[in-house]
Formats: sequence, C-alpha cells, structure tokens
Amino acid sequence: MLTIYGRKPVLEALQDPALEIHRVHIAESNRTQGTMREILSLAAQRGIEQVYHDRRSLSRISKNQAQDQGVAADIRCAGYQNYQTFIQERSTPFQLIALENITNPQNLGMIIRSVCASPLNGLLLPAHGCAPLSPLVIKASAGTLFKCRILRCADLQMALQDLADSGAEICVLSGQAQQTLREFQPHGSVVYVLGNETEGVSSETQKRASQRLRIPMHNGVESLNVAVTAALIGFRYELATAR
Repeated sequence: MLTIYGRKPVLEALQDPALEIHRVHIAESNRTQGTMREILSLAAQRGIEQVYHDRRSLSRISKNQAQDQGVAADIRCAGYQNYQTFIQERSTPFQLIALENITNPQNLGMIIRSVCASPLNGLLLPAHGCAPLSPLVIKASAGTLFKCRILRCADLQMALQDLADSGAEICVLSGQAQQTLREFQPHGSVVYVLGNETEGVSSETQKRASQRLRIPMHNGVESLNVAVTAALIGFRYELATAR
C-alpha cells in the first residue's frame, strides 16, 4: 500500500481507472469546493471509502502536514513491497538500483521513471535519508511511481548485506575505478548503489561494495547527474547491443 497526498496527485490518481485506490483520507476542515469537490465526487462514483480525520490525525497518515492540503489516498501498488519479500520470492538473477541519500525530489522521480522503463527488476528505496514520495516526485516520475517496483527497507546497509548474502554483487560508481560500466558482465544478481547528489555513496557503502565501476568522461567533465547515471545503468545492455 502506497499513501500519496496533495489535492492534485490524489485527483489524478482517482482519474486513472487502472489504479486500485483503497481509501481516501480527508481533513474535516476542508471546504467541499473546487478540486476537493471533484475528489469527493470521483471517490463516490468509484465506491472508494472516504474517511474523515482531524488535522493532526491526517498529518500522521500523510506524514507531511505542510504539503498534504488536507487529503491523502491509499493506493494498492503491486510493485510496492518490502525487499525481503522480493528476495524470498525471486528464483532467478535480478538487477536493482539502490539509492542512498538522494534528496532532490526531481532526481528521485526521474530515477523512478528510468527504472520503470528499463529492464531492471526494481528500485531499492530506504525509508529514511532519501526524498519522500511527494507530489513533486510523482510529477517528475510522470506517473510511473505507481507502476515501478519499489522495494522499501528501513536500513540501507542491512538491506545491502541481505542482498549480498543472497548472492548479489554490490556495485558503486567511481571515477577512479579500472572497469567501466560497459565492460562489467555480472554472472548473477547485481545491485548498483547510487549516492547523494553532492557527496556520492558513503564510506560504509564503499566498503561493502564488491565491484567499482566508472562511466568514461570526456572534455573535462567529472561526473553526471545521478538521474542520468541511473538511466545509463538501466539501459546499458540495450545500448551495448545497439552499438
């Protein structure tokens, strides 16, 4: 279950018949006009439960009182699950991107869109440290947030250890690495960890990595935007084949 908030994101979700919406949460203080009236009307038409709350209770559901605009919705997303469930159910090699301290909502949304469109098997997203799944992230993902397999974890380091124990190689990007992203040929499951927009991956993650890879840079450019890097990783095989 994924909870979204904000009047426009909730309205757009209600307008999409492909999305299974479990419940709509509404602040009792809301005025039933404009966008709010449309939300209530669409929820009633689709037979979706509407639950009213005082402002404090709603903020505990949305976890963002400053931006929830008095409304939230619980959406059933088949791809939204705990990473441990994914490991237990997966019987074939997988490829994931994991994020560490990605704080820019637009970057997060663009990464989700690239992962969803690519052959990758999902995105490992920590519950803390990264930008929340806000209206800005939903907008930047162009709605793919609801389609993408997002694996949640409470602690990234614990999740990476569990994935490594399951046989996955843990990879980080480094400008000093000898092996390029194109040259790397995994023999089984692999997790590519992308770090903070400014500082990169933490020293703890660096120590946990079994592979260090680089993307060749030209003309004095030192690095790429993290969302662009995610797209290159996601489509590395297709690009290599096309060439």
